[in-house]
Amino acid sequence: MEEMEEELKCPVCGSFYREPIILPCSHNLCQACARNILVQTPESESPQSRRASGSGVSDYDYLDLDKMSLYSEADSGYGSYGGFASAPTTPCQKSPNGVRVFPPAMPPPATHLSPALAPVPRNSCITCPQCHRSLILDDRGLRGFPKNRVLEGVIDRYQQSKAAALKCQLCEKAPKEATVMCEQCDVFYCDPCRLRCHPPRGPLAKHRLVPPAQGRVSRRLSPRKVSTCTDHELENHSMYCVQCKMPVCYQCLEEGKHSSHEVKALGAMWKLHKVSPEKNPLLTQMCSITQENSVEFEACLVAQCDALIDALNRRKAQLLARVNKEHEHKLKVVRDQISHCTVKLRQTTGLMEYCLEVIKENDPSGFLQISDALIRRVHLTEDQWGKGTLTPRMTTDFDLSLDNSPLLQSIHQLDFVQVKASSPVPATPILQLEECCTHNNSATLSWKQPPLSTVPADGYILELDDGNGGQFREVYVGKETMCTVDGLHFNSTYNARVKAFNKTGVSPYSKTLVLQTSEVAWFAFDPGSAHSDIILSNDNLTVTCSSYDDRVVLGKTGFSKGVHYWELTVDRYDNHPDPAFGVARMDVMKDVMLGKDDKAWAMYVDNNRSWFMHNNSHTNRTEGGIAKGATIGVLLDLNRKNLTFFINDEQQGPIAFDNVEGLFFPAVSLNRNVQVTLHTGLPVPDFYSSRASIA
Repeated sequence: MEEMEEELKCPVCGSFYREPIILPCSHNLCQACARNILVQTPESESPQSRRASGSGVSDYDYLDLDKMSLYSEADSGYGSYGGFASAPTTPCQKSPNGVRVFPPAMPPPATHLSPALAPVPRNSCITCPQCHRSLILDDRGLRGFPKNRVLEGVIDRYQQSKAAALKCQLCEKAPKEATVMCEQCDVFYCDPCRLRCHPPRGPLAKHRLVPPAQGRVSRRLSPRKVSTCTDHELENHSMYCVQCKMPVCYQCLEEGKHSSHEVKALGAMWKLHKVSPEKNPLLTQMCSITQENSVEFEACLVAQCDALIDALNRRKAQLLARVNKEHEHKLKVVRDQISHCTVKLRQTTGLMEYCLEVIKENDPSGFLQISDALIRRVHLTEDQWGKGTLTPRMTTDFDLSLDNSPLLQSIHQLDFVQVKASSPVPATPILQLEECCTHNNSATLSWKQPPLSTVPADGYILELDDGNGGQFREVYVGKETMCTVDGLHFNSTYNARVKAFNKTGVSPYSKTLVLQTSEVAWFAFDPGSAHSDIILSNDNLTVTCSSYDDRVVLGKTGFSKGVHYWELTVDRYDNHPDPAFGVARMDVMKDVMLGKDDKAWAMYVDNNRSWFMHNNSHTNRTEGGIAKGATIGVLLDLNRKNLTFFINDEQQGPIAFDNVEGLFFPAVSLNRNVQVTLHTGLPVPDFYSSRASIA
């Protein structure tokens, strides 16, 4: 009986229940504790008022799931969805049993009535500290809740059984602890006295022996308290309403409250509800099925974990093969260098021996005839040794680092998913291929539910990989069945898939769709990024500026990966101004020359020469300028992380900038009526492609 002690304690005071009452949620409270946690609510905030005004809310309020995210190097593209359960706003504390208990209401004013009968303030609200369901009390107050007489009796019997250990009644001197009680003899026996005085034979063999605690309860059981009706305190419960699932009295039936309900005798229903679990075939069958399902689930879990271990072992073998390959490569490079140095050393040694023999020559004319050539050979050999012949071509360190943090995080997050078979998940969505397409570095995808699907979907989750066959990431979560994803990489292949979800769970993924973005970028200038003095025309391909000060405008498309080339032709150029061309971040300054701040990398040029500029640092002055009709080319190679400029198909100076990383937008700065036109969709120049392949 010790296991049920927590069931007999009040969640508010932590002690055994005293005059327990039953709340509508089937939990119990001491009557005094129930009065202590009453909260008086304003009339307008009561549940009845809210229901009357039609502003009631459900137990759970879900946020709008429509979220869209575009990802590139500057945007992760990660989306999430979910709902938040509403929680009580009243501060709470913990009772001795560990459940949340709302703070007691303000103490009622002094009254001559007892605490149990004191009047309850109007619109008083009580919140169950175990399930947190709230209820507004009616005019009867706490007297409207039935008293749990059964729980009182169980507590009385439990406290009696814990009072003291039972002693044998037949021991003569020092009574020993009793081990059994005979119900017919009404005597407690220890084991020696039972064998001596109550042998299991003859007429005594038919007597029923029970444990001492059970015998004491049956001997000292107090008279059963009679349960009275909550509506009619002078009437005892005598009938049971099946529909209301509560005992009632004759006066309740006479008043007609249960006239249309099925009413049965209280004693018959009492016996029906006290069926022992051991005699219930349904529970016995459920135990057997649960045991079988447990064994099957355990075997499935072991198989899944073994599959993960096998996959990890296979990946381990692959990684070890890569390490061995790197090891062999390093050894080969070192061995080749050793062989080369050995041959070189042999040649140098032969030359030194030859020089020593020449020094021994006594013929002056013959010595002078070959000395110059011999000295040149010695210097050449010396230079060859000094040009890194002995410098190791390979480091001894392995430039490999195993990134196991995502896998460890996944292992720590490995958990069970609660599946509710009663409510099915949505069907797998179908991608509508005729409506899916790509444009420039954007992709539009469309999907629908299968025609015969009967399970509604609350929303959809669209996932794309990183364009390199990497992991999928969420880019859209919402109710729409079409989505356009911008900011993808050019000349890249993406895999896309979609799944549906509802409150039960998530459907399987659709078939994977392969999308190819444009090889080259087609774009124009962005009016939204331009300074107010910039004038755009020709579908935003031509820009000019009449201001004497430099003004900046950016292109619409940003780049973070790949090789990109575009050109600008000079349509108008008077009085030798110095426009600037290059790339910039989105937050570059728009009222100074391009390259004045640390957000732009540019070349500014006049009619005679050019300079490279970044963060107001001017470098690499190069002869050769521009005039009307000139063409300026900008080559952004993010694979090799550099930026190069061209004038009339000739490279202007060296590579302008190295270590260029991040998200960049094409940019120009103009002043003094310079006008340029943008040309995009151009392939990388052939001479650069061939040079890159050689490198």
